[in-house]
Amino acid sequence: MRPSIKQVALEAGVSIATVSRLLNQPDSVSVDTASKVNQAIEALGFRPNFTGRNLRAGRSHTVGVVVPTLSNTVFAQCLQGIETAARQRDYSVMFTATEYRQQDEAAAVELLLAHRVDGVILTVADAEASTTLDVLDRERIPYVLVYNQPQQSARPSVSVDNHAAAYDAVTHLIKLGHRRIQMLAGQFHASDRALQRYHGYLQAMQQHGLTPLAPIEVARHTYTSLALEYLQTFRDPLQRPSALFCSNDLLALSVMRDLRALGLRVPDDVSVMGFDGIPLGELMDPMLSSVEQPSEQIGGLALRTLVTAIEETQDGYQAASSHILPHTVRIGASVKPFTNPL
Repeated sequence: MRPSIKQVALEAGVSIATVSRLLNQPDSVSVDTASKVNQAIEALGFRPNFTGRNLRAGRSHTVGVVVPTLSNTVFAQCLQGIETAARQRDYSVMFTATEYRQQDEAAAVELLLAHRVDGVILTVADAEASTTLDVLDRERIPYVLVYNQPQQSARPSVSVDNHAAAYDAVTHLIKLGHRRIQMLAGQFHASDRALQRYHGYLQAMQQHGLTPLAPIEVARHTYTSLALEYLQTFRDPLQRPSALFCSNDLLALSVMRDLRALGLRVPDDVSVMGFDGIPLGELMDPMLSSVEQPSEQIGGLALRTLVTAIEETQDGYQAASSHILPHTVRIGASVKPFTNPL
């Protein structure tokens, strides 16, 4: 359980009222006493009740943002949408990244709450089983997920339908004649979005009477070198898939590079389909085919949804609503119809 203000008072050898005064009116406590209390707070890992403190002190008009990384421009686009919408509502934004480390999510949120943000926009590894979200729910801290798409819980989110979008992408490949389609993804345990997209891949393959291939899971979600580990078998046209469906665009661009290093041509030898629709993909040669999701809109709508939850309540808390935004399949030259040369 989280340490209480009573425990802090006992540790510091002061009254509960003294601890409360330090938290709410620091100048009203002597330097020596403040030092004792702050040492106790640090030793116990105490954090004041966020909601109650902000109701007394007034809102900060700041929202926190936690994303897995900024090396994937899909999150940078989302942050741009958040920032633009925040300025329109006189809110400021603080952000931090977890680098896909699930164990860092709680620390990232704690850091933002320590700076008295009014609410949080975040992407977590697993929205269904997140201890970080459990804490936010329990403490009635307004938050909105982005890109996560909870299936079983009522946790608020703004996302595309990851399952349906992947289904549409793989169905597009099947309609072009591809039968051996394989999925390349980051590790599923670190991204429920990638897992949902894999389920969309499975549904498309099974509904068209095709045998799904074992997915290729790689350690990094945004950039990796695959040639030595996975792609050597692709030299044999009887073993390699005719198309790869990648869980994000940066993996798609990485595999296009590595296929070229093996002397294989995209799309003549292997077609490549991404997911995200980042602008960089349109600058590649060949242009990357991809599922396009409206990342700036996702960010902007998440901010507006969060601010509504923060401001339009009587008791300082209201569960935010969820939204599914439309996706499109962007057609590029990295995918071509399959013709069997054998």
